[in-house]
Amino acid sequence: MQITKTEEEIELLRINGDLVSRTLAEVAKRIKPGVTTLALDKVAEEFIRDHGAEPGFLGYGGFPNTLCTSVNDAVVHGIPSNVELKEGDIVSVDCGTKYKGFYGDSAYSFAVGTVADEVRKLLKVTEESLYQGILQAIHGNRVGDISNAVQVHAESNGFSVVRELVGHGLGKDMHEKPEVPNYGSRGRGSKLVNGMVICIEPMINIGTKHVYQENDGWTIKTYDHKPSAHFELTVAIGKGKPQLLSTFKYIEEVYTL
Repeated sequence: MQITKTEEEIELLRINGDLVSRTLAEVAKRIKPGVTTLALDKVAEEFIRDHGAEPGFLGYGGFPNTLCTSVNDAVVHGIPSNVELKEGDIVSVDCGTKYKGFYGDSAYSFAVGTVADEVRKLLKVTEESLYQGILQAIHGNRVGDISNAVQVHAESNGFSVVRELVGHGLGKDMHEKPEVPNYGSRGRGSKLVNGMVICIEPMINIGTKHVYQENDGWTIKTYDHKPSAHFELTVAIGKGKPQLLSTFKYIEEVYTL
């Protein structure tokens, strides 16, 4: 499998990343008590198709929807449903696109109305840990430098890091090498090289780090049923600073925590 990407391929990944980012902003406009995650899923699918792309998750490995919507103690891979979001919930919305043979992938965790202070802190720290990891995503570093930066920030704020699920390379497949764990040691793991494209995606829990899979075969939940947050961005490795291929700027224009 090709690990590094050409400039032309990175541009296609950037186009996908931009569309995923704008799709999440369309979803963000509708996050409120009373909305169903299935309604959010419909908004995302229509927006992606209206822009000439395909939903990247729909049918991928048999997944039945456009979005992964993971509420409260669901970490990732939640299936949209007709259950309404409630005041005080949090929901991770993970979205993928496919355009001209390449994928886009990004995720953001939203507060539904007013949430508890500890949950608000979880959201803030998880997003911060993502950016701490991104700072290490430069040519010559190793995957462990990203992993360690995420882990240190999350754990120093009293939260735990999910072990079983990891970030990944992105390109013509949704999940390529290298795997990017959210825990580990500096100087360990695969070397990061110019032209590599990866998704960094901290999954951080208030309580235990341990998780399990629901009977639906997809939804991952925390073992103690305490809330979990998930943020994800796509990054191209460069020789200077990291190059973001997806962004939260569109979300931040329409949504504030």
